[in-house]
Amino acid sequence: RLKRTLAPHASSRRTSHQKHSGKMGKAGQARQVFRTYGKTKSASKVKSTEMKTPGQQKLKKGLVPGSVLIMLAGRFRGRRAVFLKQLASGLLLVTGPYAVNGVPFRRVNQRMCIATSTKVDVKGADDKAVTDAYFAREKKAAKKDEMFAAGAEKKALSSEKKAGQKKLDEGIVKAMKADEKAYLKARFSLSSKMYPHELKF
Repeated sequence: RLKRTLAPHASSRRTSHQKHSGKMGKAGQARQVFRTYGKTKSASKVKSTEMKTPGQQKLKKGLVPGSVLIMLAGRFRGRRAVFLKQLASGLLLVTGPYAVNGVPFRRVNQRMCIATSTKVDVKGADDKAVTDAYFAREKKAAKKDEMFAAGAEKKALSSEKKAGQKKLDEGIVKAMKADEKAYLKARFSLSSKMYPHELKF
């Protein structure tokens, strides 16, 4: 049985033999005209957007000056530190104190730490002079001989920063009790059958 064939559809193209005298064709040459359906849309104009400066990051719930934090990354991961204040960059200023557990005052991202319910009295801490500029590093132009050096020499901590650390920790350590010092000295670790999502910090 022969299949039924469909009649070919009429093409939507039509030609017009309008005479025109232009550079594109000779006079009297037929040109194709295409039909368009519906309304034509004009291209949307791109609006100029102004870059907004991000505001200061909000602190975690329950994070107040004096809260004990557990650091999760970096050289001191697993160590506990005392939160002092939030800097203009949004980072947290924390200290061990250094005399108690060897953690110097430093900047920490709040995403990389756990805030505990334990709090320490930090009213005696003088941290007004400590800002983001305090942690800025000096940039020096590298010499040709130093570019291919095997290893970079570690810079010794300046006497000013040592004195600043001692001044900052002095008021905190005096107000601490023996059990608080023992808690800050202990490292945080998980043993078997201990699940982080079930713990109450």
